[in-house]
Amino acid sequence: METQVETPIDTVVSERDRRYMALALDAAQSARAAGEVPVGAVLVRGDEVIATGFNHPIGGHDPSAHAEMAALRAAARALQNYRLPGCELYVTLEPCLMCSGAIMHARIARVVFGAHDPKTGACGSVVDAFANRQLNHHTQVAGGVLATECGNALKSFFADRRQAIRAERAAAAAGAQACLPEQPV
Repeated sequence: METQVETPIDTVVSERDRRYMALALDAAQSARAAGEVPVGAVLVRGDEVIATGFNHPIGGHDPSAHAEMAALRAAARALQNYRLPGCELYVTLEPCLMCSGAIMHARIARVVFGAHDPKTGACGSVVDAFANRQLNHHTQVAGGVLATECGNALKSFFADRRQAIRAERAAAAAGAQACLPEQPV
């Protein structure tokens, strides 16, 4: 059984963490361009980017197609191993419980995330999957790296989506109004 020591969420942000989170933000833009929630992930070993991934559950018709899962799958294929010890995962949004489980099974050494997720975050926001000492693998977690930029990417996506929905409703209402027969005065 592994005996890595768990560390709490870091508060010090290194230039290295900023650099790889910026790459994860680039991956998130690929998700946005595809009409998906803009979450991106980058998996790194040492100073080498092994894989990237972005959210695509809608287009992929796959509820597990989160950015983290895409990056883990690509890295496992690239390294020809389902275990990815010594690797770090950078993701723009705090991982959910599903992704946290996959991260643990892959033996990721460290997870660095951008924005906290108060609805489904499993690195302390809703639950803390990585704090459970009964589990046999312990991943280090650092949160809040480029949090403003990561959060803004999500906020602008949802604001644009709400605006588009309002415009569609207004156009539908205008179209329905135009189809009504004129009432005599």
